[in-house]
Amino acid sequence: MEKGGTAQGSAREHDVSVVGRETETAEILRRIAAGRSHGEVLILTGDPGAGKSVLLGFAAGHVRREGGRVLRALGSESEAHLAFAGLHQLLRPVLGELDGLPPRQRAALGTVLGLEEGTEAPDGMLVGQAVLSLVSDLAEPAPLLMVVDDAQWIDRASLDVLSFVARRMDSEPVTLLVGVRTAAALPGLDKGYRRLELGPLSGEAANRLLDRQPVPPTGRTRVRILQEAAGNPLALVELARAGASLHPGGSGVEGPLPVTDRLERIFAGQAALLPEATRRALLLLAAADGTDAPTASRGLPEAGDRAWAPAERADLVRQDGPRISFRHPLIRSAVYHAASFEERRQAHLALAKLSEEPDRRAWHLAAATTRPDEEVSAALRRTADRARRRGGHAAAAAALQRAAELSPRRSDQARLLTEAAAMAVFTGQLGWVERLAAEVREHSDDPALISRAALATGQLMALRRPHTAAFALLTRIAEQAAATGSPHALDALAAAAVVRYYSGEESQRHRIANLLSALPGSPGSGALHAWVRAVCDPGGAGAALAPALPALIAGAKDDPGSLTALAIVAWVLDETALAARTFDEAHERWQAYGSLPDGLGSAVGWTYLEQGRWAEARSVAAEISATASVAGLGHAEACAHVLDATALALLGEADEARGRAERALVLVDPLESRSVAVFARRALGLAAVAEGDYDTAYAQFRSAFTDDGDPVHYHVSYTVLGELAAAAVRRGRRADAAELLERSARRLGPNRSARIAALLDRGRALLAEPDHAEPCFRAALAGDTGEQWPFERAQTRLEYGEWLRRRRRIAEARPLLTAALDTFRRLGARPWIERAKAELRAAGIEAAGGVVPSAFTELSPQQQQIVRLAARGLTNREIGERLYLSPRTVGSHLYRVFPKLGVTARSQLRDVVEGTLPADRRHDQVPA
Repeated sequence: MEKGGTAQGSAREHDVSVVGRETETAEILRRIAAGRSHGEVLILTGDPGAGKSVLLGFAAGHVRREGGRVLRALGSESEAHLAFAGLHQLLRPVLGELDGLPPRQRAALGTVLGLEEGTEAPDGMLVGQAVLSLVSDLAEPAPLLMVVDDAQWIDRASLDVLSFVARRMDSEPVTLLVGVRTAAALPGLDKGYRRLELGPLSGEAANRLLDRQPVPPTGRTRVRILQEAAGNPLALVELARAGASLHPGGSGVEGPLPVTDRLERIFAGQAALLPEATRRALLLLAAADGTDAPTASRGLPEAGDRAWAPAERADLVRQDGPRISFRHPLIRSAVYHAASFEERRQAHLALAKLSEEPDRRAWHLAAATTRPDEEVSAALRRTADRARRRGGHAAAAAALQRAAELSPRRSDQARLLTEAAAMAVFTGQLGWVERLAAEVREHSDDPALISRAALATGQLMALRRPHTAAFALLTRIAEQAAATGSPHALDALAAAAVVRYYSGEESQRHRIANLLSALPGSPGSGALHAWVRAVCDPGGAGAALAPALPALIAGAKDDPGSLTALAIVAWVLDETALAARTFDEAHERWQAYGSLPDGLGSAVGWTYLEQGRWAEARSVAAEISATASVAGLGHAEACAHVLDATALALLGEADEARGRAERALVLVDPLESRSVAVFARRALGLAAVAEGDYDTAYAQFRSAFTDDGDPVHYHVSYTVLGELAAAAVRRGRRADAAELLERSARRLGPNRSARIAALLDRGRALLAEPDHAEPCFRAALAGDTGEQWPFERAQTRLEYGEWLRRRRRIAEARPLLTAALDTFRRLGARPWIERAKAELRAAGIEAAGGVVPSAFTELSPQQQQIVRLAARGLTNREIGERLYLSPRTVGSHLYRVFPKLGVTARSQLRDVVEGTLPADRRHDQVPA
């Protein structure tokens, strides 16, 4: 746990922090106070010298004085490429408490922190849960403050973990304060959190700060300092200290320069006046980036710790026990860049010899190396491998890139750059991947390497816009790979098939089909072949693939990637129950979208939604949205939004549904992302139905087809046929809808899925003349296959029941209406509940209960999952491991939901859940 610095330095920092920052200080204290009962996150932004570090130090001192615990991490440029370096620094004081974590969490966190050896990268979500569990334990009994300063230099892997924890600590007595420069990106923490911008001090505050200096400047010197500092607190303090040099006629600091440059020159000038041994010590500390002072001290055997005293008297460094650090990052930058290149190189060489950590040693050697060196390149390759095993994709890619630059052999350079490109895909940074692929082309003529690097670019482009460019690149890769015998041809086609699905472009189907037919091997076997065929053309491939799917899935039991791909194939082919079972087997539910950059990420969510597992579908959408937002994958984020919008519309939350759907449409080009566009229009139509606005509903559903009646998207458009017919009946558009319905039936042919066949029959029943509707209703409800899609089946039962009641066949209508109401209540479909109850009243039955869904369906998606797992007998810790929550958060949710559910004991939850599950899943979910 962090200890306080010197009393004098600490007091001075806290005193200065309130000068001109009273509002900001009050906000920080308010957040800390609120964080004692629930999680709080506050991002402090500002230019260098604005006072972020001082305010963060003030907050840490306040919490320590109040008896709380503090964990701190300081970002540094040289550690930005060391995977989990920031996390290790944050948790270093409490590493001894990892033993209290569950074994899987302890192993995952120990692996990424380098405490244990692992052969494969641990699940990133498991690492995040381990940190969440640890901070939850640390926050008992005293509140916990986590402080991250200079976050723009925190490594990406650590930032991902912090963003994971921040999203889930709402029930924890934990406050997270983050300091970051204004213009810097902060993936995962740049959206959805309160930001406190530290602007320039007012003129009055600037004068107060100058008055507090040991020698307050006066006269023209004071005027010039106020003008030059432009309200920057650090500039005011440092220019006041250097005030003598600002007198007219003095050498001064020439201007105009940016405040940062001016301050660096002041700091460099101060350092130049120090003894030689001290200057060498400062350069070693700067080369170590201020985080490895003991190593820097060992590089000065003739002076030792005595070398630091002059720098401390000059207020350039601060000492806290064995730890020595620069007072401000700009001092480190000034010292480092004021040295000559040779001096910096010698400093890095000295640190490499002294460093006991192989990754830091490798990077110091790389910084000191100016020409190809196989040994240094090999050291960086080993660093990359360690980073990969720990899940640090950005760090691994950076190490491989530098290893390529230092490799003596051109062939090795190309290979390493290719590996770097493949690893950089997982960072979501398309520009970086494109640059690496371009370097591969410059360094090699090997078609396999060139196609693999290009494939990395195409895979990432597939999750972005524009899709036309991505498809052109991926099919070109596939064609060239096939011509040269490269093994990446099918991989490229698999990624191209994803683009085809997103775009809905028919010409792309023909292009993929032609390329696939030219590849060696049997086109009817293998998960990847099945993927390409089904995703591109579910109607054409479904008849042959659907019967073969169970055998393909059985043969892929030991390959989670293939299993996930086949689950997506099952979803595309409307084998929803099989898809759900396969997703559940392949991964822990919400993880099924996984890290596959070429996967149809939200397919698992649609599977759950169609199967009536709406809470789980919403959880999938939330996780994909957060992950995609962090990586800057706008198209993937749009996919998550339309999934959530559809669930919200079905629940009757029309306003929220519209907001999500409209956000999705902003994130994509509807002409290049037709799947997202049609899904969004369907969600908007369902939201309109929920509000009884059938004019808008019909317009939205009709937009899934062109004016000529062709589908805008070859897969998604057909899913609106039933809704389109229902809206058309209410708006007097029967003829147009019937013509479109039959045109769709002819286009689909006899090989349509059971789901689409049921939707066609439902539409025909609604649009038919009264005397001809019943056979269509019966066909739509025939057999048990339709139970895979409970909401759609309940709609058909409701409409058939309505039709029967109007023909005074009340006895036949009542069972259908009652079954429909039961399903709508179980799902929480508010608008349809009210409609079914109205029909039952008209049929002479007053349905029991209110007009709202069951209390269970009123819970949030996360709370529903917690209740289901608690009903199965899992402990809070076991539930937390499943849902990536801390046990405290699980307990807090259960405490809040018990009164809502009308229960007082955990044992009663089974009855609650049994009343919400379809009959065929009750015993699977809640064993006796």
